[in-house]
Amino acid sequence: MEDRKVVTIEDRIPTLKAQRKQRANRRLVVYLSIFFFLILLIIYFQSSLSHIRNVEVSGNNYVSDKEIIQLSELDNSVSFWNLNTEKVEVKVEESKEIANVTVSRQFPATAKVKVVENARVAYLKKGSQYFPILQSGAILDALPKGDTPVSAPILMQWNESTELSDMAGELRKVNLSIINRISEIHYTPDGDKAFNLTLYMTDGYEVKTSIADFSEKMNSYPLIVEKLKDKAKGVLYLNEGSWLEPYEEVPTNDEENKETS
Repeated sequence: MEDRKVVTIEDRIPTLKAQRKQRANRRLVVYLSIFFFLILLIIYFQSSLSHIRNVEVSGNNYVSDKEIIQLSELDNSVSFWNLNTEKVEVKVEESKEIANVTVSRQFPATAKVKVVENARVAYLKKGSQYFPILQSGAILDALPKGDTPVSAPILMQWNESTELSDMAGELRKVNLSIINRISEIHYTPDGDKAFNLTLYMTDGYEVKTSIADFSEKMNSYPLIVEKLKDKAKGVLYLNEGSWLEPYEEVPTNDEENKETS
């Protein structure tokens, strides 16, 4: 049996001292790391590095990024970490054109503003000016000179009356896919029928209807037209019932001359 090597305490002392020194050095490194990390953290929060440096806006078609950022009051003086998203959302929603807002943070210094705009359901024509009407019923200032309405019908022969307010209320209940199929809406009162309307559709039909239950009647328009696809285009009456009156053929100049000769 081999003799076991005996290590005396005197032999182990240098090793123990070295181990203690290594542990002490490691602790010192950890403490110094934490200390400097805290110092850097304090410097970060006290400096502009912790402030918002970029604002990203999405979802807007009509309201400009600049206008939304101005409403939000977000700039490089606002702390990224102290950003109150709910307050910013309330500020942006003060715009008549904004229906909903969601504000979020993106590290390291970006604020994201996602908006949902109130759809433009019509344009009120006054002279040569066009005033957007929103799905909320609000009427905006006139479009800049030279701008033309898009993706919504033009209201002709209207003024800012009770009828217009009722019409705006009905339009916001019409499906947007149908709104896009209406080219013009003329206010055409006739005697005791003060709420009569004449619509010109992009698919070639002329529609006679009224403000009362307008949205309900127009939301059924695609189904009605689908049943008429094999018939000639004409005037479609949508009142208590619905029926089609085909357009009368307009005689050509030659035909008129024959009739008069």
